[in-house]
Amino acid sequence: MELKKIVDSRNVIERVKSGSIAEEMNIEAGDILLSINGNEVKDIIDYKFLISDEFVEVEVEKKNGEVWVLEVEKEFDEDLGIEFTNPLIDRAKSCRNKCIFCFIDQLPKGMRETLYFKDDDSRLSFLQGNFITLTNMSDEEIDRIIKYRISPINVSVHTTNPELRIKMLNNKNAGKLLSILRRFKEADLKVNCQIVLVKGVNDGMELERTINDLSSLYPSVESVAVVPVGLTKYRDNLHVIEPFDRESSMEVLDYILNKQNELLDKLGTRFAFASDEFFVMADYPIPKFDEYEGFPQIENGVGLMRNFEYEVEKELKSINNNIDLKKSYIIATGTLAYDFMCKIRDMILNKFNNLKLEVVAVENEFFGRLITVSGLVIGGDLVKKLSEYKGFDGIIIPKSMLRGDTEIFLDDLTVSDIERKLNAKIIPSEVSGKGFVNIFKRGE
Repeated sequence: MELKKIVDSRNVIERVKSGSIAEEMNIEAGDILLSINGNEVKDIIDYKFLISDEFVEVEVEKKNGEVWVLEVEKEFDEDLGIEFTNPLIDRAKSCRNKCIFCFIDQLPKGMRETLYFKDDDSRLSFLQGNFITLTNMSDEEIDRIIKYRISPINVSVHTTNPELRIKMLNNKNAGKLLSILRRFKEADLKVNCQIVLVKGVNDGMELERTINDLSSLYPSVESVAVVPVGLTKYRDNLHVIEPFDRESSMEVLDYILNKQNELLDKLGTRFAFASDEFFVMADYPIPKFDEYEGFPQIENGVGLMRNFEYEVEKELKSINNNIDLKKSYIIATGTLAYDFMCKIRDMILNKFNNLKLEVVAVENEFFGRLITVSGLVIGGDLVKKLSEYKGFDGIIIPKSMLRGDTEIFLDDLTVSDIERKLNAKIIPSEVSGKGFVNIFKRGE
């Protein structure tokens, strides 16, 4: 979901879901939501809170200027089925931090304008799972989170050392984090935390301190993800950061895996989880499925590989007899997942006869080769790498390479553009084992 520039500050309805309460009441796209139960709707949090009751009074201005007051009886927490021109209704709140590791500060010039917007909005944490720092919020906004019980909320912690956090985020308010998290615990709100680990800055004893502080807030703080800092080649005049290598990744994992055992005995949960990137860089085996405890941080790249493999295995077991499929595909991936996708390829080939699969790792020339994840591969690099490959029925890419629900890459090339340039069919795959296997079952 990408935020749009808003010129009209009114709550303009963009779409009405089929079969919804709103459709039954003849609410239409282009109508304007004026109030709910006589209360102004300032943003999506107001909207979600105000419509939760079983009986609500909705005031709508129709496209012809008529004002309708509609009485609605529904199930508690049942949605009306309307979407607004902007997911937040209101303008997104931008981040005023100057983090030493900020990925947006490492973007080259000339990309799509919306990519340079730094959000730090609690509403996006609630709606999309975005991580926020809590540094760009007033006391009133913190009170509002507690009043409306916005939960779970995802927080970029990085460190609980107040002085270090102020330096890392370059924000004088960054040192207030623990007091805010303690208020969330008192209000029984659920929180998931993220630590972007910067070598020589917030690792080692600082990481120990941070995980100890956060685990003391369990079960309000439910989980912590530890991910390595992402470094592009566009870091001129930025803080000097050394990338993680095999040895330093091993050190991080040795600490976290030992800490998990300690916390499992103490709290009954492993609590802190390292991202897949650390395991690949350290050449450590990915933990077992059950060790991810339901994958609370899978969107952070924690356990994504293990879950994907599990889903592929499950889907392949549902195929009773081998399928004859006279097809040939390229599986395009980032360099990080190359060995893993080769393993997945072999699992697929064991169930499909006469199928040809070749895994191709696409180096990230655009952002720099330190960026290894598939989700940051651009269309231009895909074309450059695959232009030499001929005679395939299709090129399978993960949908994470594309922006939201669109067919547009980060460099604004589209799937159709790539197909024309490579003279080959592009097959975007859901980032799920079932979606991936279904490509072969359908023989696209």
